[in-house]
Amino acid sequence: MTRGRLLFATTNPGKLAELRGLVGEALEVLSLADFPGVGESPEDGDTFAANAEQKALFYARAAGVPALADDSGLCVEALSGAPGVRSARYVPGTDADRWRALLTALEDVPDDRRGAAFRCALCLALPTGKTWLEEGECRGRIARQPVGEGGFGYDPVFQLPSGKTMAELTKAQKSAVSHRGEAFRRMRPHLEALAAPLR
Repeated sequence: MTRGRLLFATTNPGKLAELRGLVGEALEVLSLADFPGVGESPEDGDTFAANAEQKALFYARAAGVPALADDSGLCVEALSGAPGVRSARYVPGTDADRWRALLTALEDVPDDRRGAAFRCALCLALPTGKTWLEEGECRGRIARQPVGEGGFGYDPVFQLPSGKTMAELTKAQKSAVSHRGEAFRRMRPHLEALAAPLR
């Protein structure tokens, strides 16, 4: 069986590893590192869905292969939905710099107002311009301090209803409950249809 190629439009190794684990062997998942000459997509939408579609279409056309792009982030109720689409750019520096800034911003916010949700929009685009868009959400709250060594981004301070943070979960456990996992499960039929002609 010849495996089809799918470009996952990210340079984030954590996201890439998650998607490869979810896709399995049906498609060969490549990253932007495999297409060094394609340039960089603009990402100036004001919603996760707009950004995901913008990126997927840009890279599918530039690379000439189907492209999957996600835009995801953390929406905190006490911050009126921030950092939202700016989650990766909330403050300069590392993931730890960003979640530390978030904890500082919420320092005086009581526990009952620390509700938050991870949201993900996932778009699959063909070089022809055809697209499929799916979304997922994971609700929880912002913890008082980081717990756990796994995951990436805001995972150490995002506490699930179970009491564990996202960073305390195994990869399989995270995929089962995460916003990206939910969006991917909804996207799976479209990816399977993409792989089917190659079998």
